[in-house]
Amino acid sequence: MDPTLFAFALGLGSAATLAGANTFVKAAKDILGGRAVMSLTSAILAVPAAFFTPLPNLQTWMILALSLPAHWLYQTALVRALSRGDLSLVFPVMRGSAPLLTAIAASLALGEHLSPLAIAGLTIASLATIVFALPEKNFGGSRRVRNSALLWALATGACVAIYNVIDAQGVRAAPTQWSFIVWLFMLDWIGINAIAWFTRGRRQFMTSARAALWPGIGAGVCTLVSFSMALYGFSIAPVAYISAMRETAVVFAAVMGWWFLKEGFGARRTFAAIVLASGLGLLQFG
Repeated sequence: MDPTLFAFALGLGSAATLAGANTFVKAAKDILGGRAVMSLTSAILAVPAAFFTPLPNLQTWMILALSLPAHWLYQTALVRALSRGDLSLVFPVMRGSAPLLTAIAASLALGEHLSPLAIAGLTIASLATIVFALPEKNFGGSRRVRNSALLWALATGACVAIYNVIDAQGVRAAPTQWSFIVWLFMLDWIGINAIAWFTRGRRQFMTSARAALWPGIGAGVCTLVSFSMALYGFSIAPVAYISAMRETAVVFAAVMGWWFLKEGFGARRTFAAIVLASGLGLLQFG
């Protein structure tokens, strides 16, 4: 298969499963408990693969030491954003801001540069996702809570850009792509579970984990598939390209939020989804 087409497929597959993971977490009601179960599920599923992949080399361990804190910061910001706003509100902002920030970071850190047409597509796609977050005419909730949710969503997008660039270096420096992917998943659960344990205590932590068990497991399976596809894509295509394709998750998440969580969608978000797809088309041809 043509590498560009394969990267395109990986990006879309990663987007759909990423949206699924976040829909499961939001459905769990207890966002922190859902994320804790999700990360632990992904770690357990990744363990068997460790016996069939080469151990990380020294450079890979060093990159993992940078990547893991970035992922833990991302998870913390994500939990706060999802706890304060609807999935269809915060998810487009956190994921929509990520491609542009990733492209800037990849240009500075990795020397990856996109063509003018690709940059135009990336900009259009990023701006279109922000339209998802504009308040509805009949919005009657707390502006303070909504603004807090949006700020945390932007912080989440910044964390996505940071770990995208770090992880791209990890999959390229590792003995094989899967060496980095497997060990990232096997260690990623520590941060969010430690936060949940220390902020809630053992008894409340166990109670919330049990309440979020099945949505958390579903999210764990989805995130393992999603991020594995993205990381593999980083090894064969520019980081900004894969990141942008992955952000079509905002469309999948908006549909899932409307269908499963009974959140609003509307004509404006439908139009934004079409514009988003057009921007990503420009990125593809650029």
